[in-house]
Amino acid sequence: MSTNDLRSSPEETSAPKADDLGFDLPPPAALSRTQVALACAALVVVLGAVFAATYLPKRDARAALEASVRSAETTAPRVEVVTPKVTSSDRSLVLPGSIRPLEETVVYPRVSGYVRKWNVDIGDKVEEGQVLAEIDTPELDRELTQASAELTQAKAALVRAEASRDLSKTNLDRYEKLVPAGVATQQELDQRQGQARVDAAGVTVAQAAITGAAAKIQRIRDLRGFAKIVAPFAGTVVSRTIERGALVSSGNGTPLFRIAATDPVRVFVGVPQDVAPSVKVGAKAAVSVREFPGVSFEGTVARTSGALDAATRTMNTEVRVPNPDNKLLAGMYAEASLTLPLPHRVLEIPATALYNDAKGLRVAVVDAESKVRFVPITIERDTGATILISTGLEGSERVVKLANMQLAEGTTVELLPTAAPPPK
Repeated sequence: MSTNDLRSSPEETSAPKADDLGFDLPPPAALSRTQVALACAALVVVLGAVFAATYLPKRDARAALEASVRSAETTAPRVEVVTPKVTSSDRSLVLPGSIRPLEETVVYPRVSGYVRKWNVDIGDKVEEGQVLAEIDTPELDRELTQASAELTQAKAALVRAEASRDLSKTNLDRYEKLVPAGVATQQELDQRQGQARVDAAGVTVAQAAITGAAAKIQRIRDLRGFAKIVAPFAGTVVSRTIERGALVSSGNGTPLFRIAATDPVRVFVGVPQDVAPSVKVGAKAAVSVREFPGVSFEGTVARTSGALDAATRTMNTEVRVPNPDNKLLAGMYAEASLTLPLPHRVLEIPATALYNDAKGLRVAVVDAESKVRFVPITIERDTGATILISTGLEGSERVVKLANMQLAEGTTVELLPTAAPPPK
């Protein structure tokens, strides 16, 4: 190989290397011992500042909390108490009811026959005893004629029986005189005595026949009186179900009229069990219906059933309401407002005093020794801000106003200055 081959070309000689920066780096600086000491001191100062800013406040807060806990353990809790207030035991109820007429009946024919005419129609006002319709009774007329003839026959039979009786009595008197004289035998006397008794009984039978015939005539006449259908009481004709010439039969198979008396009306309501014993006859009630908004009809409790319905546990109660204008119609839905006293005393306490947990409904009471004890109660009604208590309290207790779950049975407490004085 020649010397020229071993030489590099100019391009190869002038080309830069891959890691060449194009300039020379300065030599590394060397830290002195003083600079290192100052850097370490600065780092220690920074770490100390961070420690003081984070740990010390937490330590102070923990110490304050421990002091507060120790203070709470040694100091009795302060509570505010109230005395239960005896409140009005009246309870206002609005009960649904149904309006019914004072009296209502369906008029049926007592005799069979054909309707001759009817005098009233639905909506007509009728008075007691007013004739509503008339029925032709030809069969009863014939029966009356026959019964009159039977009475005449019975009277004639009575005359004949009396004549036979008188004759038998005369013969008996004669034979009673002839037998002692020996003109007549004892047998003939016995025959006359028997005949006299038979003829006397015949008179009794004839008299009974007359009485029976007279009774039959009276019965037919009474039935003929039912040919005029009259109103049993004053009221309004609700329905008419007959026409002229219609054949009607005696009994309850052919209704003629329905009559209802609606002044006053009766409103039946179901009173709940808890206030049923407080319902008294004569108590005031206000009745309202949707058809007359804003109008109240005054009524009074007329009667009660005196027993609870087994299905609804309510007592059927009748409220009687005057209805001179007939605004209230039978069958209307109504609402009756009643104010009834509860049969027991009711106490009122704040709703915040109530404990409701696994042990049931309770309130905390502070006794004379300033110790807490829990009393089970029964709520009569919840009004929102207050609750009404029916059992559990007597009325003189000091009840903790604000229920505190940290209070336990037997805890000694301190009453706030506004607390009520302890009971004597």
